[in-house]
Amino acid sequence: MSAQDTVRDLLERGGRTYAEQAGITLADKPAPLYRLLVLATLLSTRIRADIAVDAARELKVFGTPEKMLAASWQKRVDALGRAHYVRYDESTATALGEGAQLLLDRWHGDLRELRAEADGDTGKLTGLLTEFPRIGPVGADIFCREAQAVWPELRPYFDRKALQGAEKAGLPKDPAKLGELVSGPDQARLAAALVRAELADL
Repeated sequence: MSAQDTVRDLLERGGRTYAEQAGITLADKPAPLYRLLVLATLLSTRIRADIAVDAARELKVFGTPEKMLAASWQKRVDALGRAHYVRYDESTATALGEGAQLLLDRWHGDLRELRAEADGDTGKLTGLLTEFPRIGPVGADIFCREAQAVWPELRPYFDRKALQGAEKAGLPKDPAKLGELVSGPDQARLAAALVRAELADL
C-alpha cells in the first residue's frame, strides 16, 4: 500500500479531529478557541480520550472564560461527573476556573491575543500555553495539533503521539514529509487519525 493509500485509509477511519468529536466547530474566534483549550486541558490527564471528549461536551454550556468563571466550582464538578470524568473532577474544576481567570487577565479572554504575542514562533506559543493550569507540554501539543486547522503558521504539527502513530502505520516519522501527504487544513485530521492509530482506536 502506498503512503497516499495509507493516509486515505487513516482519514476515512479516524480523520475526525478531537474538536469535531467534541462538537466544536473550530474557527479563529474566541469561543471555539477557548473550547479547544478546555478540551486540551481535559485530554491532558491520564484518562480515556472518549471520556475527555464527553466532558468537553458537558462543559459546552460554559463555553467562554466568562461563563466558566460565572459557573460555581460545584457546577463544573457536576458537569465533569456526568461525563464520568471522576478521578480528576475536583482538581480539573479548579484548574478550569484558574485558567479562565488567567485568559481574561492576560489576554482579555481571547486566545488570538496569545497567538499574536507568540508572533509566529511555535515554541513561544507552546510555552505560553503551558502557563495555563494542567496544560503541560502534552496539553500544548494537543492544542496545537488541533489548532493548526485554523492557525496555518503551526503547520505541519505532528506531536510525539502522532509520530508514533505514523511509525506504526508505516508512514514517515518526519513532520515535514507527513505534511506533504495532505493539504494544509487536513493536517489536523491526519494528526488526529495518527493519534488514534497509536492508541489502537483504529
